Amino acid sequence: MYTLYFAPGSANLVVHLALLEIDAPHTLERIDIAAGQQRSAAYLAINPNGVVPTLMVDGAPHGEAAALTMLLAERHPEAALAPAAGSAQRGDYLQWMFYLANSLQPLFRQWFYPGDHLPDAAESVQEAARIGIEKCWSHIDAHLAKHGPYLLGEQFSVVDLYALMLMRWSRNMPRPATEWPPLAALATRLKARPSWRQVCVAEELVEWA
Repeated sequence: MYTLYFAPGSANLVVHLALLEIDAPHTLERIDIAAGQQRSAAYLAINPNGVVPTLMVDGAPHGEAAALTMLLAERHPEAALAPAAGSAQRGDYLQWMFYLANSLQPLFRQWFYPGDHLPDAAESVQEAARIGIEKCWSHIDAHLAKHGPYLLGEQFSVVDLYALMLMRWSRNMPRPATEWPPLAALATRLKARPSWRQVCVAEELVEWA
């Protein structure tokens, strides 16, 4: 049994989707970000960084969305959500997970919270983030056009779930991810999966659902 501490639509989304895909028994604990619950003593005791997600695994708390997603795929190999260690696609899988985690996801924090970085240059920070995000979408889109339909070719994996979460985050940007045709096709394909419908209900997601 897992317990996922989440805030609707936040970085926990990919972990939640992975839990649903592997059909793992789990419970949900909602964290009210607007009310500052992530800074409560009770939550900081399990996640000193005061962020979501936190996943309780065998009674121990763990964080970092990409790491948690990879951990779930590793703990449940029967779900085939990641290439096996030593397989030909393992390198591509690791490369894409780290690309999304290190190159694309951090840019969204700059887009959503530009004042956290340089309060006196928030507009410039946000514009730079937009340019960076769109550059990443172009890179992913070109890859899908040549090697799709999924990021690992014919194999669906947690990499696609990660990309789906980030595509949702772009929904209100000047140029959302779905402006790139292969990315739009990937989003449509993934949103047709039962896990997407289940996560939207569980997290009460309406926009882009």
